Amino acid sequence: MNVKACVAGLLAACAFTPAFATDLVIATVNNGHMIEMEKLGKNFEKENPGVTLKWVTLEESVLRQRVTNDIATKGGQFDVMTIGMYETPIWAAKGWLVPIKNDAAYDVDDLLPAMRNGLSLKGQLYASPFYGESSMLMYRKDLADKAGIKFAERPTWDQVRDAAAKMTDPAHGVYGICLRGKPGWGDNMAFLTTLVNAYGGQWFDMKWKPQVNSEPWKKAINFYVDLMKKYGPPGSSSNSFNEILALYNEGKCGMWIDATIAASFISDPKQSKVADKVAFAQAPSAVTDKGANWLWAWALGVPASTKQPELAQKFIRWATSKDYIKLVAATNGWANVPTGTRKSTYANPEFTKAARFAAAELKAIQTADPEHSTLPPSPYVGVQFAAIPEFQAIGIAVGQQISAALAGSETVDQALNQGQQAADREMRKAGYY
Repeated sequence: MNVKACVAGLLAACAFTPAFATDLVIATVNNGHMIEMEKLGKNFEKENPGVTLKWVTLEESVLRQRVTNDIATKGGQFDVMTIGMYETPIWAAKGWLVPIKNDAAYDVDDLLPAMRNGLSLKGQLYASPFYGESSMLMYRKDLADKAGIKFAERPTWDQVRDAAAKMTDPAHGVYGICLRGKPGWGDNMAFLTTLVNAYGGQWFDMKWKPQVNSEPWKKAINFYVDLMKKYGPPGSSSNSFNEILALYNEGKCGMWIDATIAASFISDPKQSKVADKVAFAQAPSAVTDKGANWLWAWALGVPASTKQPELAQKFIRWATSKDYIKLVAATNGWANVPTGTRKSTYANPEFTKAARFAAAELKAIQTADPEHSTLPPSPYVGVQFAAIPEFQAIGIAVGQQISAALAGSETVDQALNQGQQAADREMRKAGYY
């Protein structure tokens, strides 16, 4: 082989040799949209030769524990973390997150204001929303019609209870209502905080005193436990989003109040046996509609401990872009794209035609107000959480007590008194009073 041919061969080999070979480790939650992102990740790998995406996919509460521990200890296990509106501003203030860089293609101004604001600190975005959500009532229209039920755009909880009684048909495996019961600040307490809000309750008064055993909490949680014992499925104290999604798709739930993102799954005939029978309304009110529906985003952030922040940011811009949404649409149809993040998605007639839930979802997101989420004034920001570092421990403790009350191992009063003590202990320890 002559020298000229050898050089030509080396150049040809170099053209196909990656400039670098590296793993990008992504911690994420085990739900449908994230699993789809993992499948489509091969497209990012093709566009970035030498990069291998390594996925750590975890159940929601485990994910929270793992990423919180890693970022607080600067462990550096992950390059990209799936985090939410609770963690983002708190962690950004501690310097634990890398600010998200914008570019023209990413178009940060296309993000829905509620999502952009909730993931920012002092106007700087610290995590990019992969999908956003509020909560709403999803119900079986065929069962409602059969029972002569017509839901208002935002029904009351009393109306929901009456509808659950009429829809419940245990002989045919149908339960009037399915609601979260699995303990956790982001599991049962995400839903239950909105219920408490609707009953006029709050986590803390203006002096930061916990209100967990106050009258609004007692009314709300007694209502919930009674509702679920009469009209919910067995084992509800172990159910969170994925468990109820499976029940709903099997046709076993008459109603479900939960994340708006569920609408795309339960209306998908590939996943749901009742896809053509679902309808939507706003989350129920009681004495108020303030804080009746939550606001959340599952977002992608870059921990300060990563050794490859530029590559991590590049992946995030890819996974949360308008082009990624189009890629999902081309792969799975417009009804199955990640929603709740971009104005352009809701302005797209292909999406609004395919997604029967689009208008209800957008209204729920736009009406959620994290700064005024309770009937009495509150010192905290957040609808289904209080955006203070201590809330995570408090929410877990209270969630465990209420789940125990739902399972029947203690009374509601006992659960709330125990929760109040735990919350008071945490707030005193942190020096709030």
